[in-house]
Amino acid sequence: MRPEVLSPAGDMESLDAALRYGADAVYLAGKSFGMRTASKNFSIEELKEACRKAHELNRRVYLTCNTLPRNADIPDMPDFLIASAEAGVDAFVIADLGVFEMAKRYAPQVERHISTQGGIINYQAARAWYDLGAKRVVLAREARLDEIAEIRAKIPDELEIECFVHGAMCVSFSGRCLISSFMTGRDANRGDCAQPCRWKYHLMEENREGEFFPVEERDSGTYLYNSRDLCMIDHIPELIKAGVNSLKIEGRAKTYYYTAVTTNAYRHAVDEYLAAPRDDYQLSPWIREELDKISHRAYSTGFFFGTEPGQETQSGGYIRHYNAVAVCEESSVGDVCVVTQRNKFLVGDTLDILPPDGLSYNVTCLSLRNGDGEEVQSAPHPMQRLWMTTDKPVIKGSVIRKQNL
Repeated sequence: MRPEVLSPAGDMESLDAALRYGADAVYLAGKSFGMRTASKNFSIEELKEACRKAHELNRRVYLTCNTLPRNADIPDMPDFLIASAEAGVDAFVIADLGVFEMAKRYAPQVERHISTQGGIINYQAARAWYDLGAKRVVLAREARLDEIAEIRAKIPDELEIECFVHGAMCVSFSGRCLISSFMTGRDANRGDCAQPCRWKYHLMEENREGEFFPVEERDSGTYLYNSRDLCMIDHIPELIKAGVNSLKIEGRAKTYYYTAVTTNAYRHAVDEYLAAPRDDYQLSPWIREELDKISHRAYSTGFFFGTEPGQETQSGGYIRHYNAVAVCEESSVGDVCVVTQRNKFLVGDTLDILPPDGLSYNVTCLSLRNGDGEEVQSAPHPMQRLWMTTDKPVIKGSVIRKQNL
């Protein structure tokens, strides 16, 4: 079985990156009913364009409708479902039974996938959703690999299994968290989580107001709820053998650069293994190294093997070894390419190029010219268009990054 590589798209730039670097499908949200309000997300017109781009490449688009809507939200749902179906989405990702039934009524031609918010962790629940008309279940992130294999064996072959394999993890079961609602009034189950699980905490004794006492895990602070990031790049064979149909990358609130790198890594990992599957397969080191070039917390394998610690006690922040500094808009003619700058870089810098074929290499920035043809020594202005001379060609669509020294 060849599993689908499913990538996040918080905006059109991320969608383009996912398609360019090999995603079989993307998941995204409209302006309503999605679990990531921090993302730009897609208007109906943008959704039509996203579907057009994906379908031209024989890729698929899944629309998240996975909030838990309140009564006041329900009247808007039919028009949203109808318009999204007409835009061309291939599936709705749904957590709420009422929304599931409304999608069946108003957009019966669109597949229905059950969100990880549904908390499916056994074969009986998966089978029940299938009987109601679900095409796919996104299993709870707490499911172990042996449990996934058993679910696969005891459900109809037509029911697909999707699992998160990379990205941020939530301290609550399948994301059903109330901490944000209690502490900030922002409802995580409606896509507005403030992420208080990432904050630093202290104790305060009730009679000593303003006097804080550290609960020391590390000198840097105490992180009681802060989960490590999930990374299953080394375990593609096990996921395939367990019967996972779709490998899902978390990250709709993250950048196009994150989407490009993670999609590229999982695309190559799947293709590499399936090209020569064997019991002693070892992932090529460069693929694993790519995932260290994005912002991330310490990695773990989550709950798949049931034993690895999942909390990050070192800090609440990210590990950042590289920054994306530009995107190549026009391929090199001779030794000059046209780039759009994203972060500052300088003439003389060594730059790491991630081309659309996904095999990175280094170039040296020999010179820069702005739109007026003037030589400049640095690129300090975001989104500035520049003509860059390098010692090796750069292909259109390449992400250009720089190592933090």
